Amino acid sequence: MRLDILHVRDCPGAAVLNTLLAPILTKRSDIQVTWRIVHDEDQARQYGMTGSPTLLVDGTDPFGRSGQQPSLSCRLYPGQDGRPRPAPSATQLSAVLHKG
Repeated sequence: MRLDILHVRDCPGAAVLNTLLAPILTKRSDIQVTWRIVHDEDQARQYGMTGSPTLLVDGTDPFGRSGQQPSLSCRLYPGQDGRPRPAPSATQLSAVLHKG
C-alpha cells in the first residue's frame, strides 16, 4: 500500500497526522509513505490536494467529498463526535488502512 501525504510547509494538521500514523506504521511494513510539500495552487491541482494535509491511499483520497476543489488551505476532517479535527482520528485511519 502506498500513502502520499500532501501538505503545506508548517501545517499543524500534518504534524497531528504524523503522530497518529506512527504507531500504525510500526505494525505495517507493507505501507510506503511519501510526504510531499505542496507549494502552489498548480501543484495542489496536479497532486490532488484538497487542503493540508491530504492523505492519498494508493492514489485515492478516502476522506474526500464530492466537489472538493484543490486548495492550499488547512483541511479539517469530521471527527467521530462530529466536531472538526486537523486530521482523521486514529480509529478512522486504522479503518482506512486495514481495507488495503
